[in-house]
Amino acid sequence: MRPAATVAFARRIGLIGAAACFATTAAFAAGPKPDAAIKNKNFDASVFLDDKIKADAALSADCLAEGRRWINKKAAAAAASRQEDPVLFRDGGWSFERKYALRSVTDGHYVSIVRSDYVNTGGAHPNSDVDTVLWNATTKKRISIRPFFTETADNGPTMTAMRNGVIASLNIEKKKRDASDTATADFYKGLEPKLLKIGAVTLAPSTEAGKSSGLTFHYPPYAVGPYAEGEYVAFVRWETLKSYLTPEGTRIFGGARPKGDDDRTR
Repeated sequence: MRPAATVAFARRIGLIGAAACFATTAAFAAGPKPDAAIKNKNFDASVFLDDKIKADAALSADCLAEGRRWINKKAAAAAASRQEDPVLFRDGGWSFERKYALRSVTDGHYVSIVRSDYVNTGGAHPNSDVDTVLWNATTKKRISIRPFFTETADNGPTMTAMRNGVIASLNIEKKKRDASDTATADFYKGLEPKLLKIGAVTLAPSTEAGKSSGLTFHYPPYAVGPYAEGEYVAFVRWETLKSYLTPEGTRIFGGARPKGDDDRTR
């Protein structure tokens, strides 16, 4: 190739590279816009709601209000920590992110949401947490799973059966991950047969329209295993709890867990 042609070719390649770089940068810049955010020298935090949640004004407002309280609380804690020990911020400000994602809708009005948190405060590694929201779109209020069961007393028959189902499911998941050596009572000691101690729960989708195939329990790293194993989702089929269901529970549960749902929620 002649020198002049070589220069022209190099210029064209440079322009193509610059255009590709610009396109990549634009793609990142065009990412989802936070629904709430705080950013300063101490702190960078964002809250995201998925589009399905934002389609329900009352649900969106409820989640957003909670998310804003969360980032305001974390921002105040970061400011206090910097004042007390600036060395904690030698590598930069702390980062927080919360995402609300719709998991399922049962009977047209029971909405299950998974709330995922990411936290980086400059430690050995970032941390994450997971919780859930069960929302009644008719009453526009958060609810629990209590109305679906005849009793949910601590250490009672329902909660005991539920815990046994959770542990059985976790054992299966751990075997899939070649982590059976951590399927022990020591790692499961935090799982108590109590509604507030058994884990964050959602209504699992079903192969039968409008129904739920059972309960899924969501656990962050450290909850039921070492950090390296990551998050776990345990599934308890509705049939396992059939004898404890109220009429409302009997009405909303049915069908089977859709193929691939275990992969999607892991």
